[in-house]
Amino acid sequence: MIYLRGTTWFMRRRRPKRYAAVDPREILNISLATDSESVAREKESAVWSELIEGWEAKLAGRDGDAEARYQAARDLAQQRGFRFRRIEEVARMPTAEILDRVEAISEVKGEPDAMEAAALLGTARPPALTISRALEAYWTLARDKTLGKSSDQLRRWRNPHIKAIRNLISVVGDVELERLTPDDMQDFRDWWIDKVEEGDVIPASANKDFTYVGAVLRLVAARKRLGFVPPTPEPIKAGRQNTRLPFSVDWIRDKIIPGLGGLNSEARAIVLVMVNTGMRPSEIANLGGDRIQLEGNIPHVQVRPVGRQLKNDVSERDVPLVGVSLEAMRSCSEGFPRYLDKAGLSATVNKYLRENGLAETPRHTLYGLRHSVEDRLLIAGVDERVRRDILGHSLNRQRYGDGGGLPMKLEALQRISL
Repeated sequence: MIYLRGTTWFMRRRRPKRYAAVDPREILNISLATDSESVAREKESAVWSELIEGWEAKLAGRDGDAEARYQAARDLAQQRGFRFRRIEEVARMPTAEILDRVEAISEVKGEPDAMEAAALLGTARPPALTISRALEAYWTLARDKTLGKSSDQLRRWRNPHIKAIRNLISVVGDVELERLTPDDMQDFRDWWIDKVEEGDVIPASANKDFTYVGAVLRLVAARKRLGFVPPTPEPIKAGRQNTRLPFSVDWIRDKIIPGLGGLNSEARAIVLVMVNTGMRPSEIANLGGDRIQLEGNIPHVQVRPVGRQLKNDVSERDVPLVGVSLEAMRSCSEGFPRYLDKAGLSATVNKYLRENGLAETPRHTLYGLRHSVEDRLLIAGVDERVRRDILGHSLNRQRYGDGGGLPMKLEALQRISL
């Protein structure tokens, strides 16, 4: 209810029992700071809502863990109309701004409200996050990085982060982020250097771990506003990089195409589709029947971000089917349910290639079929724009028009068809 005291309207309400722990007043008489009844009635609901928000923030700060208490202080400051600042920053503010904060702190039985004082004057301290808890927080804080990912893509995105953080903890312990030192990161780097020198891994493996560790720790520190930047390891200088070798035309024609009989039908078809399209294995495996167009003048497949992310924007494209690739796709015209959004395709195929003498060298893998198409297109004199449109590669110049569309791609692939 509202009532008039002198020339000012007040709101009178009973405090809900839920908030007894954070406000001892049973009956509240709150000034609405107006002499107009109509204005007072309009303000009543908003003032009550602000009180509820403040009580909820105090409850979170009273009953939660360190992270919840710190967030509650930030929320409470905002609810009081101020941006949360740490005490070091408050101390550097002009005197008038400090006084505004002090005067905004409520009093309870003649004493300043301790939680409001901590929120407005910045004495609430940021939580002490351990490395493992930072990883837990990362999944939520980095959710923008997972938009559009399928469940399998999400799994493959999470796993290297988990592995890298576990490796770090195994070396330096599950310490608090603010206690991490450059020496800790040097120890972690030395641990990896030992593994590289022993021949267990290559430098690129170590550097990937460093990248994932840095991504987790720095994003969490920034998004949690912890006020410091955690150290990260210096990359290990890599020697010659292992590149994916293209299969030769003779090897594909004489060995791979006739040698796939022992593979399951879906994996065999995916390999054969790669032979003349250069598509990524995951792009083929995740084709739905509605994106496999086998009728019409130009049979083709449509690579689209349906239920999953593509590698980049230019990966969304249409790819004509020719030769053994067209024959293989006709055998799986509804797609590849065995491998749809599932792991294991590359491992299965690469194992088969090795065990059946179909790997041209020990360094050749399934992905070499993609590089083979790229090389064959280049040797055939196909324009760079068309090559990149077929393979889903970025173009280092402005794209105009559709590059000739399916007919131009078809003509290019027919030149190299097996």
